[in-house]
Amino acid sequence: MDKTIPTPIEAVSAIRDGATVMIGGFGGSGAPIELIHALIDHGAKHLTVVNNNAGNGHVGLAALIEQGRVDKLICSFPRSADPTVFTERYLAGKIALEIVPQGTLAERIRAGGAGIPAFYTPTGYGTQIAEGKHTETFEGRPYIRENWLKADFALIKAELGDPHGNLTYRMAARNFNPIMAMAATTTIAQVTKITPLGGIDPEHVVTPGIFVDQVIEVANPAQEEVLNREEAVYP
Repeated sequence: MDKTIPTPIEAVSAIRDGATVMIGGFGGSGAPIELIHALIDHGAKHLTVVNNNAGNGHVGLAALIEQGRVDKLICSFPRSADPTVFTERYLAGKIALEIVPQGTLAERIRAGGAGIPAFYTPTGYGTQIAEGKHTETFEGRPYIRENWLKADFALIKAELGDPHGNLTYRMAARNFNPIMAMAATTTIAQVTKITPLGGIDPEHVVTPGIFVDQVIEVANPAQEEVLNREEAVYP
């Protein structure tokens, strides 16, 4: 099955109002900027977004938030390099925030992809993060129960992909992308290059195509940090 899609805007066209969307990346590393900007152009609103941080500057995730498309953000680091957009909207009561410790966030997403409804972790016990959550004691140590995290859509970025959706990543840009691909009903992958079938050594495949629904080639992807140094604004 050929999963290639010609343009980012066509790829995100099925994302509906009110959807939960996971967006890959660790800051700008591995962030699918072109897919996020296409989502802005598409116009979907009242989104719940899962990301490691809250965006920087006025591009990518920050631009999506600035355009008023995100009702709730689930993340680990709402205070990053330049989170002005998120901070202003949060203080104005225009966006909700759920803070999740980074390791817990990764495990909740992984659990969602693996079909594990909940797990126990000591992280956050005795803090506001634990309020309202079930607790248990194992070997004399208290743990809190965390639920899996799943999404309607995942927007991810990879280095190489093939028409069947098999993916490899570039170094640290791998980050949250592989587990988000597993935890979403529909996974949309932006890749720097689409190779012919057989062009990726099976031993090097990180995300198998079974977890990917659409692949879009963006030969020269934008980098968030570069855009911010240029003081870019989207749209």
